[in-house]
Amino acid sequence: MASGTTAPPPPARLSRIVAASLIGTTIEWYDFFLYGSAAALVFGKVFFPDSDPLVGTLLSFLTYAVGFAARPLGALVFGHFGDRLGRKRLLVLSLLMMGGATFAIGLLPTHATVGAAAPVLLTALRLVQGFALGGEWGGAVLLVSEHGDARRRGFWASWPQTGAPAGQLLASGVLSLLTAVLSAHAFGSWGWRIPFLLSGVLVAVGLWVRLSVDESPVFRQALAQAEARRDPAEQPPLVSVLRHHWRDVLVAMGARMAENISYYVITAFILVYATTSAGVTKQTALNAVLIGSAVHFAVIPAWGALSDRVGRRPVYLLGAAGIGLWMFPFFALVDTGDFGGLVLAVTVGLVLHGAMYAPQAAFFSEMFATRMRYSGASIGAQFASVAAGAPAPLIATALLSDYGDSTPIALYVIAAAVLTLVAVGVAAETRHRDLASVAERAAGTGAGAGAGAGTGRGGAAAAKADADSDARTV
Repeated sequence: MASGTTAPPPPARLSRIVAASLIGTTIEWYDFFLYGSAAALVFGKVFFPDSDPLVGTLLSFLTYAVGFAARPLGALVFGHFGDRLGRKRLLVLSLLMMGGATFAIGLLPTHATVGAAAPVLLTALRLVQGFALGGEWGGAVLLVSEHGDARRRGFWASWPQTGAPAGQLLASGVLSLLTAVLSAHAFGSWGWRIPFLLSGVLVAVGLWVRLSVDESPVFRQALAQAEARRDPAEQPPLVSVLRHHWRDVLVAMGARMAENISYYVITAFILVYATTSAGVTKQTALNAVLIGSAVHFAVIPAWGALSDRVGRRPVYLLGAAGIGLWMFPFFALVDTGDFGGLVLAVTVGLVLHGAMYAPQAAFFSEMFATRMRYSGASIGAQFASVAAGAPAPLIATALLSDYGDSTPIALYVIAAAVLTLVAVGVAAETRHRDLASVAERAAGTGAGAGAGAGTGRGGAAAAKADADSDARTV
């Protein structure tokens, strides 16, 4: 084992670390997705009652998109301090911010009570949600990636990724239960508040688990090396990322396009499309997303394990190509109005999405050096979300309003899939990289530190040398 490589933790400790990341990301995604589902189902009537129903939905999705706009800022701030102070502290802060904002949404006065101030307050709290989530993802996946065994990093790092379907499952399940037991009037007047207020309980559980884990050993090692150098001219993480890893940031952004857009079309926009164009009830649409999310949760670790065997790129490319090919059958199945067809459409779409989402955590972690990894992974992921996930339900709803059918929406997702195929296609494979040795080779302090850091074709020779070296250390 090469110098600078940290030994994997005992299985019990690693399981606790994975559980802490998974519980935290589940709660954060529950909060974030709950807003998206509520935006599709009730916010248009509660906060924009004077608008046409479809326009009201568009306006509520606009406040939904605002959360994505705040995510890059969260990535910059949390990434900077996460690379300077550590992963754990920032993850605790992100959980508190997200949970507090979600709980406050459950207490908001409606448009009928305070008029225009209601959507303004809603938008402000959505900004806080987005800011917190912008810092959550990078820290959660890095905490696992930097603790785990390099040979199974794809598998272990995929578990925090299951927090997304778990959060979607939890949010959809709570909403589905409420819409089943409450009348439409009761749900619209007060029932929608219950799942937001439940966030307070979930955050307390998440904090208890997250505070019990240790800081990443790879980060502690890199920090000790930096302190030993005592370099007063050490660059801020953002500057180092843009100087040494700009190709990796572009690859990460491109890789996110199909993954992010397809997910929000399948899980958020589908609640609008199925109820307005396919004649499906809200309950039926929510139940389909619920079933699809359960399958999604189950397949993500399997895709992550496969990426350990065949590489991050092949699995990712399979998912991107698959999601592009699935879009026309997806809408054709939804248009039948049959529950079985709707479940099949959502489930297959989410399985293909998982092929991109599962290896993403390890793939992005392996691109960047330790003292800039939180910043690099977060910036690449969250800046892409502004162009991808943020406007996806809004664009899809607008296309439906303008054209009245699903063809332009399918073409929109297919175009995103092509962008992702190109981005991942020009990247180098990162599966054999050891994160501790990456910290030594690409610490960002020497003149040639970034030479082998890029995964774009411009640094292909150096990237191959990295991979060969790392293969010997694993």
